[in-house]
Amino acid sequence: MKIIDLTHTISEDMPVYPGTERPKLTVANTYEKDFFKETLMTMYSHTGTHMDPPAHIFAGKTTLDRFPITQFIGSAAVIDCSDLGENGRITMEQINKNRENADKADFIVFRTDWDKYWGRPEYYVGYPFIDDEVAEYIITNRKKGIGLDNISLDPVGSLNYHKKVFKENEIVIIENLTNLKEVGTDLFTLFALPLKYENADGSPIRAVAVLE
Repeated sequence: MKIIDLTHTISEDMPVYPGTERPKLTVANTYEKDFFKETLMTMYSHTGTHMDPPAHIFAGKTTLDRFPITQFIGSAAVIDCSDLGENGRITMEQINKNRENADKADFIVFRTDWDKYWGRPEYYVGYPFIDDEVAEYIITNRKKGIGLDNISLDPVGSLNYHKKVFKENEIVIIENLTNLKEVGTDLFTLFALPLKYENADGSPIRAVAVLE
């Protein structure tokens, strides 16, 4: 068994979506004063490697705390899109290269290698995103979730595909993954567990790939 961490580390100097405040990790209790250490964490619900539920876009739709725990664990297939350039479109051509595994998988995970820009301004512009056919494939096949190693399945300034998949399916979207190039193209088990807080419109997650 091999376990690969697919999660970026949360820190006060980490990159965040432009206009969003960075996390604050304040030492609330110290060894010297209180004989233990505790940290007050202040951050947005869509910080770092995180998960969106339908309630992120639509009022009254499912929040993360209302999904069964089975929604966050399942088989996954990596779709290699690393050959796409700036503003590249992820199409069925990429999925068809690993179609047998994609059809079987609960989660479709798109490897764009955009995580190489993590911490740089380029990360937030020009990343590859999906097209209409890919959105329809995900909806039709009733996937548990979609994952990407960039900030969105939509181009900059758009939420069209978020709206499309969330309107049609009970599904989650995982953004800002990393290390997908270490996973390969065989089916693996994805664990992507969000915090369970009330009315969760999103949550940082710890995502791991388990390869047999």
